[in-house]
Formats: sequence, C-alpha cells, structure tokens
Amino acid sequence: MNILLELFVVTFKVLWAFVLAAAKWLVRPKEKSVAGQVCLITGAGSGLGRLFALEFARRRALLVLWDINTRSNEETAGMVRHIYRQLAEAAPRAGDDGEKEAPPHSNLQVYTYTCDVGKRENVYLTAERVRKEVGEVSVLVNNAGVVSGHHLLECPDELIERTMMVNCHAHFWTTKAFLPKMLEMNHGHIVTVASSLGLFSTAGVEDYCASKFGAVGFHESLSHELKAAEKDGIKTTLVCPYLVDTGMFRGCRIRKEIEPFLPPLKPEYCVKQAMRAILTDQPMICTPRLMYMVTFMKSILPFEAVVCMYRFLGADKCMYPFIAQRKQATNNNEAKNGI
Repeated sequence: MNILLELFVVTFKVLWAFVLAAAKWLVRPKEKSVAGQVCLITGAGSGLGRLFALEFARRRALLVLWDINTRSNEETAGMVRHIYRQLAEAAPRAGDDGEKEAPPHSNLQVYTYTCDVGKRENVYLTAERVRKEVGEVSVLVNNAGVVSGHHLLECPDELIERTMMVNCHAHFWTTKAFLPKMLEMNHGHIVTVASSLGLFSTAGVEDYCASKFGAVGFHESLSHELKAAEKDGIKTTLVCPYLVDTGMFRGCRIRKEIEPFLPPLKPEYCVKQAMRAILTDQPMICTPRLMYMVTFMKSILPFEAVVCMYRFLGADKCMYPFIAQRKQATNNNEAKNGI
C-alpha cells in the first residue's frame, strides 16, 4: 500500500509541476537581484561572454572576468566600468524618486584574470587568486568555448583534445573550485552555456557536439546531485541556443528556403533570453523555443526519419560551408607564413 500511496503523491507532484510551468507562461516570474554578488564569467573577452558581463554589470553585480586573451578581456572590463560610472551618475536621481536603496555604486568593481580554462592547474590557481583578492563567487557562468572546424578524419588530435578540455572538462574544474563554498552557504547559481548541438547533432563537428553533449550531461547530473543533497539554495541554469551570429560558425547555412524562418540568433537577443532565465531561476532555456520541439522529435522518431528531416531542412550538411571556409583560411595563413 505504501508504494501505491507514494505513486499517487508522485503523480500529483508531476501534474502540479505542469501547472506551475504553465503559470510561468502566463505570469512572468519576478527577477531576483544579483546586486553586490560576485559573478564570474569564463570566456568574457568576446561574444556571449562579453554580453553576459555587460548584462550583469547593469544589474550591479561585481564582475570577475576570465579569458585567455588578455587584451579582449580588458576591453570588456572597460565596457563594464563605463556601465558602473553610468549607474553611479544615475544613483542620486534614483534616490530622489524614492526607490529602495541599492548597494553603493562606488563599491562595484571588475576584476580581470588571464586564464586558460582548458588547463586544470591554471583554473585552480586562478580560482585561488579570485578567492583571496575578490571573495567567494556567488554566480558562476561557464561560457568559454572553442570550435576546431575540421572533419573528424582531418582534425588533429590536439584540436579534438582542446575542444573537449575547453567546452566540457573546464566545467568540472571551475565547478570544483567554487561549489564547496556554495554548498557551505547553500547559496549560488551555476550557469552552463552549452548549445543546441548538445541536444542534437549534425555532421562535420563531431568534437564540438561531443563536448557540448558532455557539458549538458555534466550540468544535468550536477543539478540532480544538488537536489539529492537538498541544497535548494543553489540554482542551475542550462543555456542551449541555436546558431548564434557571433562569427564562431561563420558560413554555416541551412536550406535557403528555410533560412528566413530560422536565421542565426542575434547575440544580444540570445543573452537577454538567457538572463531572464537565470534571474528567474529557470532550469533550462532553449532559444528559439522551436529547439524544444526538435529535441523532443529526435527522441521519439526513428533515426531514418530524423535523417529525412535533416535533409529536408538542409541541416545534414549545414556545417560544410563553415568547415570549407576554415580550411581555406588555414591554407591562406600557411601560404602567408611560407609554410
């Protein structure tokens, strides 16, 4: 009888979860505040990482920026400082309007660290510096990513390993570095910036898909572990966007008749959608929403049916133009260098 009772309770909870999810579609949840909290973003020097930094800065978070490129990371930091100055100038006017007092803008700072997240020792050493110089991290955004741009049999082993290290293994190192304090305080938020190619795959980018599938698997298992430990104060958000127009996959094309209905995402739109999910503690965000349907259909349809759909959409070889461009660029560089 006990198991029947538990089954009834579980069924009720599952149905109630659907009700709550539907309610969030009708009534937008209130966004939480990250003002004054330490937010660390990997790959902050460009692309989505830079845009995440600017969005968190606008919400008065204290930023810690990691990137392998020191110059581009400092450029992002300069943009963040400009936002902080604007907030400081606007602060007296906000106070006159009778708004609730916010943390002092003079205390907002941005810290930059040159870090290769693909190297475990580098991650741990830099994390220790952050703890000593800044404090404990409350929001961790694992965003750094690379792509080799080669067919499997043409891709050097070193590039395959690099893709796996940066896109997947780095999430282990950064999380192991900052999760212990989050567990102690039962407070924090871990964001995994993955990809729709971590939910379904396509030809020609085996290493990238494998790394993103790994990142998704890591994130989901970590989320379950936090639930099992009853650490409800630590939130997780998985971000899986469709192709984003950052130049990372320049040249990627689907069928031209379909492309107007499914164009590459604007980076700003992608980050704003992700920020809304993060600040409302949404466990997962796929952009656009069509990606949920694609993932569901991939799970229930026979493989040959999926292949037919890919061919119709032009998704089966969508990466081939991108790979060809990367190969041409590599050949041009080698010719310039006299190799």
